[in-house]
Amino acid sequence: MMTTLCTLWLALAGQALAAEPSERPSADTGDKIAAVIKAVEQDSIKRRIRLLAPEKAVRLAELVCRKKPTKVVEAGTAIGYSGLWIGRELKRVGRGKLITMEIDPKIAREAEANFQEAGLEEIVTLKLGDARETAKEIEGPVDFLLIDCIPTNYYRVFLALEDKLSDGAIVFADNAGYGAAGMKDYLKHVRGKYNSRTEWFDINLPWAKRDAVEITTVSQGK
Repeated sequence: MMTTLCTLWLALAGQALAAEPSERPSADTGDKIAAVIKAVEQDSIKRRIRLLAPEKAVRLAELVCRKKPTKVVEAGTAIGYSGLWIGRELKRVGRGKLITMEIDPKIAREAEANFQEAGLEEIVTLKLGDARETAKEIEGPVDFLLIDCIPTNYYRVFLALEDKLSDGAIVFADNAGYGAAGMKDYLKHVRGKYNSRTEWFDINLPWAKRDAVEITTVSQGK
C-alpha cells in the first residue's frame, strides 16, 4: 500500500514540475517547492553544474517516501537540487532532517538560498567542507545516505559513515554508470557486503544520456 501511495505522489509531483509556474497554486507549499526545484534544474543545466538527473530524482524521492527516514545525509550539495527533492519528501511526511555537505563556499551559499526560498531551512542543514572529513563529524543513526560527489571520493565518504548507518539504511549512489571506473572500490565494497543493485536510467543531460545509480540496503548484522 505504501509503495502505491508513494508512486501516486511522485506521478503527481512530476505533473507539477511539468506545469508552467503560472499554473501552480501559490498557496500550496508542495507546488512552491516544485517551482524552486524546476528553477534550480534549469539553472544547473544552463551553467553545467552537475545534478542528479530528474528521472533519477523521482526514484530518489520514491525511496525517501517509502523509508520515511529520521536522518538523511547527502554528500555533494551543489546548488541544492537533490536536497530539494529530499526536503520536499521529509516535509510532506512530517518527519526527518537532511544534513548535506558541500565543499565549495560559493555554491553552498546558493544552495542555502534555494532551500530558504523553498521553505526548507528548518529541515535542511548544510555543512561546509570536504565530505570525506565532514562525514566523520555526523552523529548516527543515519537512515538514508545519498552520495553524489566526485566518484573517487565515494568509498571514503561511505567508510566515514558506514558504522553510523542504521540497520536497513538505504544508500543511493549516483553516477554508477559513467562514473563506475572512479568508484570501483566503493562498488566492490557494497556489492560484496550488502544487498546492492544497479538501476539504469535513460536521461537527457548535456553530459550524459544514460546512467545508473547503485541502491544499497545496509544490514548491520545485529
